[in-house]
Amino acid sequence: MDVIFNEGGVTAPKGFLAAGVHCGIKKHKKDLAVIYSEVLATAAGVFTTNKVKAAPVRITMENLSDGKAQAIVVNSGNANACTGERGLKDARKMAELVAQKLGLNPHDVVVASTGVIGVSMPMDKVRQGIEQCCKSISVYGGADAATAIMTTDTFKKEMAVKLEIGGKTVTIGGMTKGSGMIHPNMATMLCFITTDANIEAKALKKALKDATAKSFNMISVDGDTSTNDMAVVLANGLAENQLITCGTEDYELFYKGFETVCIELAKMMARDGEGATKFIEVQVKNAPDEISAVKAARAVTRSNLVKTAIFGEDANWGRIICAVGYSGIDFNPDLVDIYISSRAGEMILAENGMGLNFSEDKAKAILSEKDIKVIVDLKQGDGCATAWGCDLSYDYVKINGSYRT
Repeated sequence: MDVIFNEGGVTAPKGFLAAGVHCGIKKHKKDLAVIYSEVLATAAGVFTTNKVKAAPVRITMENLSDGKAQAIVVNSGNANACTGERGLKDARKMAELVAQKLGLNPHDVVVASTGVIGVSMPMDKVRQGIEQCCKSISVYGGADAATAIMTTDTFKKEMAVKLEIGGKTVTIGGMTKGSGMIHPNMATMLCFITTDANIEAKALKKALKDATAKSFNMISVDGDTSTNDMAVVLANGLAENQLITCGTEDYELFYKGFETVCIELAKMMARDGEGATKFIEVQVKNAPDEISAVKAARAVTRSNLVKTAIFGEDANWGRIICAVGYSGIDFNPDLVDIYISSRAGEMILAENGMGLNFSEDKAKAILSEKDIKVIVDLKQGDGCATAWGCDLSYDYVKINGSYRT
């Protein structure tokens, strides 16, 4: 089965419309978006593990409790987090305003926010933005919606794929934002995925959970987890394929496409890390088991010492094996091989836990590329995992030192 990359994002699947506008939450850039399904959709979500959950996260968790949704409203520039009862009231009002304009039940509206914590929502501006969006939603509005949810992102993040299931063409589209405060278990992100697949709620929830584990929970920029993270998927069934259920061949076909979308969106976020100059892929192979491989890969991508070494184009492999060492897995350090690679070539830095007499010039040439791969071979089993991240540069401090201004 081929997964074919398709143009567009959340409006690529049948029956989805979107819009993104500037309503004044931010000074100049687009800051509010609405995504709408022409019919009630099966829905699922995963949310931040932070104990402090923003008002929109709490409202959306309530609204998705029945596994149904028909619209999403999301703003950037204000997180509506740590805003007390007023914040909850404002989040509910956002759902109500969208419902009124589109003729929906407020319970069927997902609410999301991202931006500065601890500031009340400017609801007069939000009201105007929702009115604008609901008037202008169209099949051409996906790119504007993807732009409107950006905060410190430097580019919009959207994509879509199509595949054939049971003789019907199924499309999956998505958009996400995320650049800083990125860390596994949910990364700091907002992600919205749409599909015209006809799929049962149980299967959709499983697909989101499993794909999140392989994608959004395998990226790290700076080790912080926010108050507003969520990934939500809506499936409206307009592809008219036979109902997809767990444990079937059709489910495996759907999941392959769904996971592809999630992984590609996750990699876009890692590539766009705040102040990043390099994209890092860490592959751990031959670990004792998959869980160990995941822990080791995550440890390397979140190590500030590894990140800064790669920023400085320094082949300091000791920082890599050190990160694996504190990852909490059981392994034999005397068996570990470490490689680096990029478009400039590949080379081994350490073998059987000891450094080799490698060419520093060649290593620097490899690390001078924008896309860097680190390979850690534990040689103790068949577990493998891949994680993604970025380097840590001077600009990260500059960006976050003046985030509110």
